[in-house]
Amino acid sequence: MRTRVILAFIAVFLAGVVVGLAEDQFMGTWKLNEKQSTFPPGATKNHTVVYAPAGDNIKVTVDGTDKNGKATHNEWTGKFDGKDYPVTGDPTSDMRSYKQLDSTHLALTVKKQGHVTSSGSIVVTSDGKSRTVRTRSNVDGKMQEINAVYDKQ
Repeated sequence: MRTRVILAFIAVFLAGVVVGLAEDQFMGTWKLNEKQSTFPPGATKNHTVVYAPAGDNIKVTVDGTDKNGKATHNEWTGKFDGKDYPVTGDPTSDMRSYKQLDSTHLALTVKKQGHVTSSGSIVVTSDGKSRTVRTRSNVDGKMQEINAVYDKQ
């Protein structure tokens, strides 16, 4: 009986370590590599994205420029559990969800007033030095595809 309890404890501990390490792949400051990225004309560009722990949540802070070159800033705090959490500072969205698919891959969904406006994926390279964000968005009734590459700072 005691052996089973110890083995169960070890299994739970190791599962927690794996989840913690997976989240670490995304943590930190990411800078846009415009030369390796593709944007349609007039697309908003997120120049800096920061993933940081916030208690038992993760805080994502995004700074960039809109289609007119005006500075943008938005923030999201939540978990990588696929549930919607509020976004502040973004006029094009009010909810965002991230779902961790494996240690280097997140699924992303962005909503405005309950409607999905953008979805995509975030993939961190195995060495953790760069990540690629691929999204499809409905902007002014037109589908827009973005392939943004970021380097870890």
